Amino acid sequence: MSDESKPQAIDSTDAAKHSADELFDFPCDFPIKVMGKSDPGFQDVIVDVLKQHDKDFDASRVETRPSSGGNYTGLTCTVHAQNRAHLDDIYRALTGHPMVKVVL
Repeated sequence: MSDESKPQAIDSTDAAKHSADELFDFPCDFPIKVMGKSDPGFQDVIVDVLKQHDKDFDASRVETRPSSGGNYTGLTCTVHAQNRAHLDDIYRALTGHPMVKVVL
């Protein structure tokens, strides 16, 4: 069997090289999950952070879920992502905020 007819090995890093721009049709609505300690102002703070990156973002695009023990609040925030860099900026802003524990 010649080298040309042999199946080529797939480099596992190839999948990682695909940018989000190839995986998603931008612009798109993109849900981001944010978790933090329960605090009456948590949602308002997160909405303010998101408005800095998505000028049309408003609180109607946030779903709130308290944890079973009530110690944490989970938010699902749907942003209008323009491209991968835009999403990266949003994730950096959220993960860098002191009230945020986890961003998915």
